[in-house]
Amino acid sequence: MSNPTSTNVDMLIVGGGFAGLYQLYSARKLGLTARLLEAGDGIGGTWFWNRYPGARCDVESLDYSYSFSEALQQEWDWTERYATQGEILRYINHVADRFELRPDIQLHTRVSAATYDDDARRWTTVAQSGERFDSQYLILATGCLSIPQAPKFAGLDTFKGNWYHSANWPTEGVDFSGKKVGLIGTGSSGVQMTPLIAAQAEHLTVFQRTANYSVPAQNEPLDTVTLDTVKANYAHRRALGREAMTGQFLNANDKSALEVTDAERLAEFEFRWRGAGGGFRMLRAFSDLLRNPQANRFAAEFARSKIRQIVHDPAVAELLSPKDDLPFGTKRLCVDTDYYETFNRDNVALVDVKADPIVEITPNGLRTTAQTYQLDALVFATGFDAMTGALLAIDIHGVEGESLREKWSGGPRTYLGVSIAGFPNLFVIAGPGSPSVLSNMVHSIETHVDWISNLIRQTRADGITRIDAQQPAEDRWVGHVNEAADKTLYPIGNSWYVGANMPGKPRVFMPYVAGVPAYRRIIEDVAAKGYEGFSLS
Repeated sequence: MSNPTSTNVDMLIVGGGFAGLYQLYSARKLGLTARLLEAGDGIGGTWFWNRYPGARCDVESLDYSYSFSEALQQEWDWTERYATQGEILRYINHVADRFELRPDIQLHTRVSAATYDDDARRWTTVAQSGERFDSQYLILATGCLSIPQAPKFAGLDTFKGNWYHSANWPTEGVDFSGKKVGLIGTGSSGVQMTPLIAAQAEHLTVFQRTANYSVPAQNEPLDTVTLDTVKANYAHRRALGREAMTGQFLNANDKSALEVTDAERLAEFEFRWRGAGGGFRMLRAFSDLLRNPQANRFAAEFARSKIRQIVHDPAVAELLSPKDDLPFGTKRLCVDTDYYETFNRDNVALVDVKADPIVEITPNGLRTTAQTYQLDALVFATGFDAMTGALLAIDIHGVEGESLREKWSGGPRTYLGVSIAGFPNLFVIAGPGSPSVLSNMVHSIETHVDWISNLIRQTRADGITRIDAQQPAEDRWVGHVNEAADKTLYPIGNSWYVGANMPGKPRVFMPYVAGVPAYRRIIEDVAAKGYEGFSLS
């Protein structure tokens, strides 16, 4: 029986970003009662928390947006090719208002635990406040980059200045004028922040452990002609995106990097770097960049040649150039505006903390093994417990009390990236084992929500109250995901895709690499076969 002191709904959704909002909209269309819980004091997910200077999406705005409503597509005007955090957040809030979603959204509510009652066939979910929720379906729309990796440096509590994390930036912003700033971390957030902080601060010292590849965004304003053209053909653009490897419209080259001349190869790379812009477009320069080591080396050497051309000091250029042990694109490609150029400024320095590790934070700065740095402010761009962090932050127990943390102690295991055997009526949107972070996330979110919604519609019509992935089906899917990854160079990269940025985290390649169209055909086939691999009762 349901708990009389609980809030009772058909569906409980955890997370108020793109995924949670669309799931709420879809639940209503199904006629379900639903409640969305969000830990923050505003909706937006990734785009609510990550408001650091320079925060932008690396997927073009015209694709990184909902496609479920033609009216929404027609009425919203993106101002730039790659939207800023602020613009994306305004868009998400517009969507919530336009579709009147707010009455079913509950802010300031961080979920701490969820337990399945197999007799009642319902989930009991508990917030940190103690508030309880009772639901038939539990949807985890918690995001792939939601749990920041907290800075763990000795002496941080003694630092006299202010310090900031990229994923918890002050809403009012930060003025670095006249300050000596230390920036730790050179992933996407660090790369985006560096030029803006350098332009403001008296001095910026960037502490880099591992050089990352970054490609220019070639960002630009979107004029009315471009917008009108896209809006007149949006359906066609979305259709092309559905059949693209990454779920977004772009010009992919189906040739091998080995079958063209040196001049043709260079011209294609130049076009991607100077004209096309963006990481996803760069990775589509040739069909085998992430499968063939020699093709990948061509791309890597091209990128390193660009760094050497841009950065005046050869020693600094060498430090900024990734080594051969990091294949090009196997870590998320950073997308920047003037990142490498920033290291030509007189007020910017680069420190290699692989050669000279950070020992401690001091009251007035930072000390490495070889040197002490006087700093007024510290910025940590130390990344996230990606893919699984937000899911495992909740103490989830399924059938017979099985703990998700224990089940995933050796790495995440899902069926289709959407369901977990032994955890009935629980669904993950864009989770491990799906294209997720290797795709246009909004497209993958819509794909998952639509598929989950169709599953629920069909099973409710058939009187089914319990949907559980079968263990053999989950095992086969995990094997397939690993097999697909092992055909690529991705697992070689020491990246957050495999959990390498988190000490003690199991090294498992988490996303599904075979691409959006291949994945969609698989899940559509599962549905066509009466939801093969699920126990429905």
